[in-house]
Amino acid sequence: MFMRTHELGLESARLLESLGPSPSFTALYPPPRCPPMRLLLIEDDPMIGAGVQQALRQEGYAVDWVRDGVAAELAVGDNPYDLLLLDLGLPRRDGIELLTRLRTSGNKLPVLVLTARDTVSDRIRGLDAGADDYLVKPFDLDELAARIRALLRRQRGEAAPLITLGMLQVDPARHEVTLAGEPIHLSAREFGLLSALLDEPGKPLSRAQLEERLYGWNEEVESNAVEVYIHALRRKLGAEWIRNLRGVGYYLAEPK
Repeated sequence: MFMRTHELGLESARLLESLGPSPSFTALYPPPRCPPMRLLLIEDDPMIGAGVQQALRQEGYAVDWVRDGVAAELAVGDNPYDLLLLDLGLPRRDGIELLTRLRTSGNKLPVLVLTARDTVSDRIRGLDAGADDYLVKPFDLDELAARIRALLRRQRGEAAPLITLGMLQVDPARHEVTLAGEPIHLSAREFGLLSALLDEPGKPLSRAQLEERLYGWNEEVESNAVEVYIHALRRKLGAEWIRNLRGVGYYLAEPK
């Protein structure tokens, strides 16, 4: 189970009810790494899984969800995730076994364990198996989001919680954006798109890469969704901040 500062049981119940660039260009611009915002949730409890997935999507993450250890290992092999949220009591393959197999194979993805196993020995076992952090159920969703942000910063080698490019400043924790000190109000999708572009300013991301950043499995993607959000960001930030390299993709650059 999980909770916010206020009880989330009713909210979870309602949720369940409703539920190639050219060689010459490559030499100048190496292909960017996938933005560090795609998560894999490995959880067999349907209420917890649905609630956590929905909450993290509202935080701006693309979240895929599988319910057993075998499916998780297949998903990790087929998709470029940046962080795993791992329950330990999984069917078909236990979470500790899955974690051990991933680390033995050389996989270095950050892993945050989410489990009801709360004894000190359980925590030690999980951390020694290769987990980067350990959160015991029931947990606060705001704390979960904070731990995810910390692990992603650590993965990128960043210590500061704020991301700055010239006069543009982004606070991932509060989902706040300021430009020259003035607040810019963005939707969750717009914020996610800006975060993806800000990950490596100056390096273009294709529409497919941006869609992968913004959407998880089974989320419907309109054919012009990326263009719509790009247009919205240009309108709010100024067109000169987001540039298009025809046939390659969009990138973020500080205006000259």
